[in-house]
Formats: sequence, structure tokens, C-alpha cells
Amino acid sequence: MKIFVLVSRVPYPLEKGDKLRAYHQVEHLSKTHEIHLCCLSVGEVHPDALIELQKIAQHVTIVPLKKWKIYLRLARALMSEKPFQVHYFFQKAAQLKVLEAIEAFQPDHIYCQLIRTSEYVKNLHGIPKTLDYMDALNKGMERQTETASALLAPVYRAESQRLVKYEHLIFEYFEHHTIISKQDQQLIYHPQRNKIRVIPNGVDTEFFQKRAIQPTHELVFTGNMSYAPNVDSAKYLVHEILPLVHQQIPGVRLLLAGANPNGTVLGLAGRYVNVSGWLEDIRDAYSSARVFIAPMRIGTGLQNKLLEAMSMQLPCISSALANNALGATPDEHILIGDSPQSYANQVVALLKDANLSGELAQYGRRFVAANFSWESTVEELSTLMSAKSAF
Repeated sequence: MKIFVLVSRVPYPLEKGDKLRAYHQVEHLSKTHEIHLCCLSVGEVHPDALIELQKIAQHVTIVPLKKWKIYLRLARALMSEKPFQVHYFFQKAAQLKVLEAIEAFQPDHIYCQLIRTSEYVKNLHGIPKTLDYMDALNKGMERQTETASALLAPVYRAESQRLVKYEHLIFEYFEHHTIISKQDQQLIYHPQRNKIRVIPNGVDTEFFQKRAIQPTHELVFTGNMSYAPNVDSAKYLVHEILPLVHQQIPGVRLLLAGANPNGTVLGLAGRYVNVSGWLEDIRDAYSSARVFIAPMRIGTGLQNKLLEAMSMQLPCISSALANNALGATPDEHILIGDSPQSYANQVVALLKDANLSGELAQYGRRFVAANFSWESTVEELSTLMSAKSAF
């Protein structure tokens, strides 16, 4: 089958969750299908991106978006009911290039990642289409209002309301729909939301394996450090959890690792907190610590950081919010915190009890290996796209 894949970012390097999902899905789909990967792009593209993407897809097109048009469309968005992010990523000139690429490729199926790409192809007829919602974006925006500044909270609230309507509206334009977790599926407010197929992410358990390296930190938290839910978690960890840990075990060190640390995250660096920024190999961050902690309070979707840390046999602590998408068994595969004190107590327990730490790490690794394989999730996606229309 010839599949045209449209994504809103160039999926290289893999410093964001949507890029990671797109990269691995295309990589595995291309083993049995002919793939044309079409990437929208804002700003500079990594010099190695095209070379790396041509290794996983038979055809690659990068469509640049003009920044001045983005600002113009965002201004016009004030008079529209569509989400700001849909306006941000849509340009008519870019749409012409996308449609030209589709015409030249003559695909059997079109696969769009995230609703922000849907405007480009929603009115195309005669070619079956699948929309990957990925996350329930409306809920992610709603949760960000809880920690946002007084200036930004109304913007997030308005975007959340627009997303609710648009996620419902755009459903009708696609034959098939996917999403990353059951939790996110139930947050898409459409009467047929149960028909949205849950296609989780996977993890390469051969790549993410435990290393025999002496840790330099007790704790590690990873992620894109300009993404609001990760920034919130980093602040919560440093300001509210770590001081309570130090009351019981002085000197515990924390590594905050990941791309694009913003000013807030950089400001968290100190005697016991190291902010590394981008690492060429994220396994170095996991290997440098004894415990992985992700106290997520906002955001949606499945946390790739948890899959990777568990695969590397790190004992993990996270929130019920993050684990709802993961589906691990608390106290068997993962520990769950609900307050600064509970997180601190769990950190201390793992650092003091090698048996508890070892068992949690071992069972966590088994859990992700059994439930999160890119091969199996992409095979399910391939089967869905090969099926007849859901309507």
C-alpha cells in the first residue's frame, strides 16, 4: 500500500513526543508499505534531518511555513472559532505543495498526525484518510490553565474550548481515527469516540537497556524542557519535593535532562540540581541516576519518558495522571505520588531499600517489554489503514 504521511514537524531530532511517534511509526510502516513522509516546518531544519528521514521513508518532502504568515493567521484567528494551533500550522501556499505531492504520489491512504494537519486534506475525496489525534489536546490546554499566569490562563482556556469543538467537528472528515491511550480517547467529545482506535507508543527495549555505569545522581527527570507540563513538573520537583527528600537524606542530587530548557528550568540549577540540556544519547541521563521521577500534574498522552526509563530498568515514580495512560500496576511496576510528601517518602524508600528498588525496576522492565512494542502497535495501525471505511 502507498501511504502519504503528513506531520506538523520534521521528526528529527527526536526531542518531542509527536516527533518520536511519527518517526517510529514511519520507520516500521515503511518495511511493508511505500511511504511518502511530508513534513511541515517552522524555522531551521536540522542539517541531518533529510538524510536521516530518507533512511526510514522511501520519499520525503519538507514544506516550510513562513513565519510572517503564521503571525498574520494568528491575528485572524481572533475572529475565528478554529483552534489557534490549527491557524498556526495552516498556510494556503503550503497546502498547494502538500496537494501537489499527493497528486504526484497517488497514495492509497493518507495518514495525518495531530488535528493541526487535518485542514490540509480534510476535503480530499476518493482517498481513505486516518487522523491520529495522538492526545486529547483540549484537556491538555484545560489543565495548563491551572498553573498558567493570569495573563496566559484565559488564552489556554479559550484554546481548550476551541479544541473541544474542533476535535468533534474534524472527526467526520476521516474514515479512521487513532489516539495514544484509552484515557485520551474518552476526552474526545464525539458520540462515536469509542470507535477511535487506541494505538499506544512503543519502546525499543533492545536500545533502552540497563547499563553498568556508576550513577552520578540519585534522581533524574527527562523531557523537552520548554514544554509546559515538563516545566511545571521540574519546578514542582525542585521547589516542593526535593527539600523534603533532603530532610531525610541530605545531599540527594537531581538531573533535569532534555532539549530546550527555558529560562525557568535553567533557573532551577543549583548545588543539588543539574540542568543538562540536550543530550545526544538520552540513555546517558537514565544511566546517571538511581531513580526516575516524573511528578506530572498537567498534560495528556502516554509519557515516553516512563517507557524509556522502565525499559532501562530504573525504578520509577510518577503521578496517577501519567499512569492512567500507561496502565502499570502501582506498587508492582511503578510507585504513584499524590503530594510532595508522598513523592519524597517514595524517593527515600527506593534510595534506602536496594531490594525494593531492584524489584520495582525488574517488574517495570517486564511490563513495558510485554505491552509496548513498536512492531505490534504499528502492525495494528497498518491493519486499521488497510481496512474499509468505518462508516
